[in-house]
Amino acid sequence: MLKGRRRNFEDMIIINTISIILILTGLLFFFGSVVGVLRFPDFYTRMHAAGKGDTLSSLLVIMGFAVYHLGQIHWMDFVWADLLVVIKLLAICAFIMLTSPTATHALMDAGYEDGIEPLTHKKGNALREPKVKGRG
Repeated sequence: MLKGRRRNFEDMIIINTISIILILTGLLFFFGSVVGVLRFPDFYTRMHAAGKGDTLSSLLVIMGFAVYHLGQIHWMDFVWADLLVVIKLLAICAFIMLTSPTATHALMDAGYEDGIEPLTHKKGNALREPKVKGRG
């Protein structure tokens, strides 16, 4: 009996570790997205950082929650409501994968139609290289 409990405890440690890794990785990508939004120079690159970071980090965090909840299910006294929560979390992931890139593209297209110019080196409106003292 103790051997079965120990194995179950070891399984829970593995599941909790996987969940923690997924959630923390998602938070790391959220932080990277925030840094990109604050540091990038124009609307299009900021939208790229926000769209990619938001999608990936949301998926990682929700997958971490799904793995954790799946590990909490006791299969001996199985209840469909527990499995339904995991299925709903996976459906949310699918919804985010479909809608977030589409919404980002729609916002970028609206910005382009509104006349927001992307930064290009040819037009001379890109970030300038820093001037070196003693030169021109």
